[in-house]
Amino acid sequence: MVRRFHADPQRVREEIAIAAARLIAEEGLDYASAKRKAARQVLGQTRVAGEWLPDNDQIEEEIREYQSIFQSESQPAVLRHLREVALDWMERLAAFNPYLTGAVLNGTAGEHSDIHLQVFCDNPKEVAIHLLNANVQYDVSETRHFGGRGSVETLSFLARATAHEPPVGMHIALYDTDDLRGAVRADARGRAPRANAEAVRALLDGADRDRAAPPGRSGD
Repeated sequence: MVRRFHADPQRVREEIAIAAARLIAEEGLDYASAKRKAARQVLGQTRVAGEWLPDNDQIEEEIREYQSIFQSESQPAVLRHLREVALDWMERLAAFNPYLTGAVLNGTAGEHSDIHLQVFCDNPKEVAIHLLNANVQYDVSETRHFGGRGSVETLSFLARATAHEPPVGMHIALYDTDDLRGAVRADARGRAPRANAEAVRALLDGADRDRAAPPGRSGD
């Protein structure tokens, strides 16, 4: 039975979003799992109507707020490292039109985050062969198609930028070339949900300029 609360839905959504953000930032939960667990923390075991739950955009905003307060010293460096590893592998997979997506792209990635790439080629099986030839041992799973059309095969493994750095979870979703031609909707902020290697390189360069800018000014 779905319970109706005599409370302010906006306030309840905010509390759930704050709790979910902490779970994602500190424990590495995905959005759906964090939202369910946060709802139990805030409202108990009773099922609640969807109107009481925050959407992913609201949770993302709370993640940014949490990171700015509690992880401001560590998160930027972690994010940069993940983007560097992502770019390294995008360059290795350049023949397959790789794109970065997820938290590493939108800037909310933390120490528990994995890297999510999408590749687009005429024969996705060639990506698997490429990895095997590079002595990369991977697991095979499925990821929901970004266009909602079923699922696509995904190759997952632990990646390193150098032998001296800890491994990072890497997930490569295999798409046909035709999928790249489809329209991709921007999010509420006008951001594209995926970025090619050039765009990721620009993010890294932009972060360098911001870090080098004098206090009170941002790089441009």
